Amino acid sequence: MSSHLNPIRGSRGMAVAPHALASQSALAVLREGGNAVEAMIAAAATIAVAYPHMNSIGGDSFWLIARPGEAPRGLEACGAAAGAATIERYREAGLATIPFRGGLAANTVAGTVSGWNAARAWSQEALGGRLPLSRLLADAIAYARDGVPVTQSQSACVAAKQAELAGIAGFAETFLAEGVPATGSRFRQPRLAATLEQLARVGLDDFYQGDLAHSMARDLAAVGSPLTLDDLRAHRAVWKTPLALAHSRGTVYNMPPPTQGLVSLLILGQLDRLLDSGMDPLGAPFVHACVEATKQAFGVRDRHITDPLHMDIDPRDLLTPDWLDTAAARIRPDAALPWGNGLGPADTVWMGVIDGDGVAVSFIQSIYHEFGSGVVLPASGVNWQNRGCSFSLDPAARNPLAPGRKPFHTLNPALARLADGRTLVYGNMGGDGQPQSQSAVFSRIAHFGMNPQAAIDAPRWLLGRTWGQTSDTLKLEARFPAATSDALRQLGHDVEILRPYDETMGHAGAILLHPNGLYEGGSDPRSDGSVAGW
Repeated sequence: MSSHLNPIRGSRGMAVAPHALASQSALAVLREGGNAVEAMIAAAATIAVAYPHMNSIGGDSFWLIARPGEAPRGLEACGAAAGAATIERYREAGLATIPFRGGLAANTVAGTVSGWNAARAWSQEALGGRLPLSRLLADAIAYARDGVPVTQSQSACVAAKQAELAGIAGFAETFLAEGVPATGSRFRQPRLAATLEQLARVGLDDFYQGDLAHSMARDLAAVGSPLTLDDLRAHRAVWKTPLALAHSRGTVYNMPPPTQGLVSLLILGQLDRLLDSGMDPLGAPFVHACVEATKQAFGVRDRHITDPLHMDIDPRDLLTPDWLDTAAARIRPDAALPWGNGLGPADTVWMGVIDGDGVAVSFIQSIYHEFGSGVVLPASGVNWQNRGCSFSLDPAARNPLAPGRKPFHTLNPALARLADGRTLVYGNMGGDGQPQSQSAVFSRIAHFGMNPQAAIDAPRWLLGRTWGQTSDTLKLEARFPAATSDALRQLGHDVEILRPYDETMGHAGAILLHPNGLYEGGSDPRSDGSVAGW
């Protein structure tokens, strides 16, 4: 149904983002001689302003960077729990679980700005990056100061979350200044503009060490957050070795724990053993194989994945042929396996850039739930994440709250070097949906030969809960053939039909760089995104 959609094509570089202004910011940097990392910093800053319900500079990020002829590198820019974030503190406040909203939900350091800084330093050293920080942040500053048009996605999200968030410190003044913003109205963030200008002027370290850090620490304390200036000062982005899956179509890379990158690779490793080229990429056997592989991967996640300093397995041990053979053999083509519960919502942006030298960046930036903790700091205008609400107040849990501990992350940017010489960057926002949509997009491109736009446009599914829904059904977009949904029900799946292009499926994107130096990209019609190439 969608295999004939045309991708965007280019010959000198390409960017994709779920908001068109962000991909345009990246392309502008490429055209001025910037590299893929510099372009991604510009896109990350722009999208933090233009898609504020999905991400912010008060959140975390992860980078996968592949330079031709070198092993890919990963950058973990996620913050740890505050030194004062103890189980006892929350228990003494009469809490059985960490709240999703408010100051006590803002209990981990925001890491994304440290990632921008570390990636930029590497790009200057390794790639000869020369564009000044003021140039990389210029679009974002102007969009924050002068305003961006409100997307339907933002308007609908504010309307849906108004009751829950209106009373949270700083939220209403920032996002409800004139009521729920109408789609297409102008949305300004003057305090955020001033904050970005300060970072451009004095350097990104100011977020953790300087005047901005002092300001944010004062405001965090005032709203009841356990975070302090010492927590901000102690934070560092960390370079990591990505996980690698040996796949029949090439090598697939993703981030190690505390992300669920392992989950995405386990799904693809099983599917490599289950898919055959004769399958219909919209048919029940394909969807069933993906869903069953997902259940097994989620089982591993829920048993094992946490801060890597506290894990009892090496994730690389699960990416061996033996483990994957055994897991794939457990999947029954004629029946759905039972499964437990998903982890719930997440709001995130995935973006990709590949520059003219073939440097490829897969990047993800998030505040976890829609608008994170809901807290907007009064002086800086920074909306703080609630990633730490994924911790448990049960000391025996897989992810117990502890000072300095890193929370489990659903975030996982993906990148593949295919055996035919192509490089693929791809990803998706959406919590439990991230690894599932990655499996759909990767399989449709690598196994079924679809172009990136067709692979992303094609109907998707999601097992589990997301975006305020508590049902653990198998959700299918209405564009699947009736025979597919009927057959999945007969296999024992609890099928729920969603709208034809449902934002529940998340916002995917992909860029392919071919061995001849030409580019193909796809963006998600479920988002406000675009591919920008030249």
